[in-house]
Amino acid sequence: MIRLGAGRLERVVAVGAHCDDIAIGAGGTLLTLCGARPGLRVDALVLSGGGGEREREERAALDAFCPGADVRLTVLKLPDGRLPAHWDEAKAAVEELGARTRPDLVLAPRTEDAHQDHRGLARLMPTVFRDHLVLGYEIVKWDGDLGRPVAYQPLEPAVADRKVRLLQEHYPSQEHRPWFDREAFLGLARIRGIECHARYAEAFAVTKLTLDLGE
Repeated sequence: MIRLGAGRLERVVAVGAHCDDIAIGAGGTLLTLCGARPGLRVDALVLSGGGGEREREERAALDAFCPGADVRLTVLKLPDGRLPAHWDEAKAAVEELGARTRPDLVLAPRTEDAHQDHRGLARLMPTVFRDHLVLGYEIVKWDGDLGRPVAYQPLEPAVADRKVRLLQEHYPSQEHRPWFDREAFLGLARIRGIECHARYAEAFAVTKLTLDLGE
């Protein structure tokens, strides 16, 4: 098992098509990053859910998932499930995000995600963040689209448990979803942990990675 660190890491970009995507896909990683790096700047963009209950949930959740961080969140009002029809607006939002920050790490959906909103946002990311490490997080759902990830962030058991507690605390609007429960979240984290010799982990897809092994 090869372990590569991120080196200097001061700024992170996290994007989601919907409120809760970031926390579900990378909440444990954010807890780990922010716990190790007080003052980390997190620029977050969510394409839908703005102006209502979902945005209020998202703002409170990201504050909890990024303790001690400088969180700057933008939540838009694009209609859920209609990103392909609002491509120009989504692209403009990602371009604006790229213009105001130079992140050391980008957390985004996977390009292989079956949900059209997730997949569309994932395909937008390399058009703006061309020279950045982009980790594609996974979200379990009925589509059965989980793949074979290539990058893992091990999670301490306390972090995995805290992630689940924060999800349930901050997204009450999603409690009726069949996939939104403790067993689903910890079950996937346990499987990914097995794959990287840890108790729990979050896993990511990587489209392109440049190595610098001569330093």
